[in-house]
Amino acid sequence: MDKMKVPCSTGWRLLHVRGDLFTCPSTDALAHCISEDCRMGAGIAVLFKKKFHGVEELQAQKKQPGQCAVLERSGRFVYYLITKKKYNQKPTYDILKKSLVSMREHCLANGVNSISMPRIGCGLDKLEWENVSSIITEVFQDTKISITVYSI
Repeated sequence: MDKMKVPCSTGWRLLHVRGDLFTCPSTDALAHCISEDCRMGAGIAVLFKKKFHGVEELQAQKKQPGQCAVLERSGRFVYYLITKKKYNQKPTYDILKKSLVSMREHCLANGVNSISMPRIGCGLDKLEWENVSSIITEVFQDTKISITVYSI
């Protein structure tokens, strides 16, 4: 496992790990991006759908782009960042940021201090990791929430 830490003065951190996201500690919350229609038919979203189910539960939350739907599974939260309306659209950095802020607020309200995620928005959605990483830093740097990003 390759690890690279980006420490900040407030105690938060952004850690990069090479490996399988689903091998992260069971105490970590998980996060990934989906569309408002909750299709989850491609990419890592398929694995989330198979592992955590709950499509109807997510749809019932009626979240829109820029918000975050949440499932609770085995004592941890699974965050579904809503970054676009339809599965075949592409997200914007602005909408991604709004959904990350929504996730941050849920984390702070529920005592979540560790999140594992893939390189969100950078697979099929084609956002640039350098920009996404900067947005994650901007949104979380004033918290004590550590984020571990998994890439294969």
